[in-house]
Amino acid sequence: MHHSKINIKEELLFDKGWYALYTKSRHEKVVVSQIEDMGIECYAPLKEVVSFWSDRKKIIQKPLFPSYVFVYGDKKERYRAVQAEGAVMYITFNGRPARVLQEEIDLIKRFLKEDKSVQPCEYFNKGDLVEIIRGPLSGYKGILKEINNKYRFVVNIDSINQGLCVNISINDVKHLKVRA
Repeated sequence: MHHSKINIKEELLFDKGWYALYTKSRHEKVVVSQIEDMGIECYAPLKEVVSFWSDRKKIIQKPLFPSYVFVYGDKKERYRAVQAEGAVMYITFNGRPARVLQEEIDLIKRFLKEDKSVQPCEYFNKGDLVEIIRGPLSGYKGILKEINNKYRFVVNIDSINQGLCVNISINDVKHLKVRA
């Protein structure tokens, strides 16, 4: 039985996947057009928004994630795609381009298809230190928790080693800092 060996660098070179490409402001559609002209698959999620002018209103397509275009390709295709006019750089984590899972791309597409009111929001983790910015508890700082798929806001009462929890909408809080 014969096994072919491919070194890791070659494997990464030919490994196709989705990557997030950062673009100049309001250049998403131009970048997509150029990348598609190169024969490279890409995706810029768009949502319908009603825009009002003094004399009329119009439904327009706006990027769901401003300045983001998702590119599907191997290393060579990704290099060509970032050459598009208006493309800036790939989003990186630890110095490497951040790979976006196919399941995440599918999720974005499904959300846009099923719910026209979908909007991006700030990324929160359980345990993040947050401040309530709306409602009767506005100004209070605490920790974000998730219990039974609902967000809970926890305020610590340090002097008695107790905490108070309330249900909260994720839209009513802002990050203070990420807990270590």
